[in-house]
Amino acid sequence: MLLQRLTLCSRIPLDSQRRVCWLLTRPLSQVRQGRAHGSSFAHRGELRQAKRIVVKLGSAVVTRGDECGLALGRLASIVEQVAMLQNQGREMMIVTSGAVAFGKQRLRHEILLSQSVRQALHSGQNQLKDMSVPVLEARACAAAGQSGLMALYEAMFTQYSTCTAQVLVTNLDFHDDQKRQNLNSTLQELLRMNIVPIINTNDAVVPPPEPNSDLQGVNVISIKDNDSLAARLAVEMKADLLIALSDVEGLYNSPPGTDDAKLIDIFYPGDQQSITYGTKSRVGIGGMEAKVKAALWALQGGTSVVIANGTHPKVTGHVITDIVEGKKVGTFFSEIKPAGPTVEQQTEVARSTGRTLASLHPDQRSEIICHLADLLTERKEEILTANKMDMDLAVNAGQLPPAMLKRLSLSPAKLNSLAIGLRQIAVAAQDSVGRVLRRTRVAHNLELEQITVPIGVLLVIFEARPDCLPQVSALAIASGNALLLKGGKEAANTNRVLHQLTQEALSMHGVREAVQLVSTREEVEDLCRLDKMIDLIIPRGSSQLVRNIQLAAKGIPVLGHSEGICHVYVDADASVDKVIKIVRDSKCDYPAACNAMETLLIHRDILRTPLFDQIIDMLRTERVKIHAGPRFASYLTFSPSEASSLRTEYGDLECCMEVVDSMEEAVDHIHKYGSSHTDVIITENEDKAEQFLQQLDSACVFWNASSRFADGYRFGLGAEVGISTARIHARGPVGLEGLLTTKWVLRGDGHTAADFSEQGTMKYLHENLAVGQPLAGQRDSN
Repeated sequence: MLLQRLTLCSRIPLDSQRRVCWLLTRPLSQVRQGRAHGSSFAHRGELRQAKRIVVKLGSAVVTRGDECGLALGRLASIVEQVAMLQNQGREMMIVTSGAVAFGKQRLRHEILLSQSVRQALHSGQNQLKDMSVPVLEARACAAAGQSGLMALYEAMFTQYSTCTAQVLVTNLDFHDDQKRQNLNSTLQELLRMNIVPIINTNDAVVPPPEPNSDLQGVNVISIKDNDSLAARLAVEMKADLLIALSDVEGLYNSPPGTDDAKLIDIFYPGDQQSITYGTKSRVGIGGMEAKVKAALWALQGGTSVVIANGTHPKVTGHVITDIVEGKKVGTFFSEIKPAGPTVEQQTEVARSTGRTLASLHPDQRSEIICHLADLLTERKEEILTANKMDMDLAVNAGQLPPAMLKRLSLSPAKLNSLAIGLRQIAVAAQDSVGRVLRRTRVAHNLELEQITVPIGVLLVIFEARPDCLPQVSALAIASGNALLLKGGKEAANTNRVLHQLTQEALSMHGVREAVQLVSTREEVEDLCRLDKMIDLIIPRGSSQLVRNIQLAAKGIPVLGHSEGICHVYVDADASVDKVIKIVRDSKCDYPAACNAMETLLIHRDILRTPLFDQIIDMLRTERVKIHAGPRFASYLTFSPSEASSLRTEYGDLECCMEVVDSMEEAVDHIHKYGSSHTDVIITENEDKAEQFLQQLDSACVFWNASSRFADGYRFGLGAEVGISTARIHARGPVGLEGLLTTKWVLRGDGHTAADFSEQGTMKYLHENLAVGQPLAGQRDSN
């Protein structure tokens, strides 16, 4: 047996002989074992554990649009992904179509060439335009195409030092016990030798499928197409995952392309009655109904299944790896149905109820918020008990830094402060939705209004900061927006209680479902892909969280800032007392906050003065670690550690210190290294201060005040959903106003655009009306 293995090694490409021969001769104990087979994965996230994977490539994936020849670009990207997973230590198998299409291309070429030669010999002139290609028999095409298809796969996989082997099967190979055992043994040996088996039905000899003989039970499945072949093979080989790639995104509740068709994220056995199947693919002999039946059969046999699109140019290059990483791609088949609704269902319910919320009278929305404020204080023991559970779990796990533990912790004082902020929002809610911003008389009896309206559905993603939940909920209620909340698992118990109180407050006016808490295993990246359901994403957390969401968001605006690199500039004309007080508060009050000072800029004339010494002594007393900028370090004989970057958000008792020659240079430095969040000047020179305030392009610019004032509550907004450094819509601390957009309302009396043409009888007036002035119709009715 060992000699046979080494002989096989000699046939493998030279660049992979050593690796494969080691795999063949190593002890079995060194081979990483997969999970015990028998039950499928319950959640997408578990697909990362898949060891043995079958990838089924449908005819529409492998072939070109003209059905003659292969889609080489798609095939190359699929091969790359399979090879990468194989090289990670997984066992990959491919069930492929394409032999008929490849053979059809070859035979058509040969027939056309033969006809052109015969016509040229018989007629002596070119009559190619009269040639026609006869209908080609599928078995003949398969016979002509199998070798070329396999040679193509072999050439592609060789680029990744991956070996392949061709296996052709028919229905009889599964129905005959001896043949099935031989097939199983062959595939097991190939997988053990780290070779990718490429399996296809032997279409050159396969008989036509028998009608209604398919899928009669776990032990019987007729191999009449590659869907059933892949399912039977996956169960036979005890595969962990079957990925079926086709030319649709996945399974829809009705035929794709119809108005109400929605992609089904997770499909459960017994849900067949809720969907309507469409026509079959442009190529191949199976359809979506065949795929679903095969998938359910494989699921029953213990193999997880995902049906996804393998033809979309934007996703083909990573569709397989995304599925294995547990991302929300295609339709995932699961036997375990979750107790609660899916996130898509939550979003739909929130949007529907949110419209009712927006239609409430402002007094009613204010009542909801005031009731929530009362609940925060009346039920504080319940909240604090849940918060203690979260704190104990976090402390015992030992994974959260002190700054995040501080954010996670709630206290009676924090709850009282939250309640005060919510009551401020309740007052602001009286004049939010439906406020007239602009009124224009376009023409006689044609009047236009611009009014405020909710944005729609907000998705707020926050880390270990449970106080964010009631703040954001109150702002969403005041602005009439539906809200989807995704909190950090560290605050799961506190978030659950706070959400229950929020829904209790909403219930007083029948809009309980307008605020939803996502408690399923949804990945943040998957939530960011719901571009048809979510209108705005607001991240609350670390700069890394914000950056990740900005990268993951697909077609959904993100309101926030990725970094809070805040500067304090100490001018030559600064007051000593103000400098010490403001610098201490900006850095030491809450170092983890996004509005904490990260860089201290010092005017050159302050160096080697008593003020400079007092600044250094104060920072040392507060145990602030100083990182010297390049210019500051050049002035010192023994400097602190040099800053690795002037664009660093420390988020701790650390800061960078740098020297500048003037206020103008400080502005230039901030523009170059800052994040347009919050920046401060400390000076008694009013002219310099005003220049700083005017020239600096940041969301918040302060004079003789701590950077910590950049906060919605401190601004009198009641609370904030975040601080935005964006250039459009909302900037700085975003409160109620930032969650509103506008719509235009035009009231006419049978007006048409043709009335205002050269031959028309009307003229535009475009008169600006006072916002409080009644409309023409209102005046007439009075």
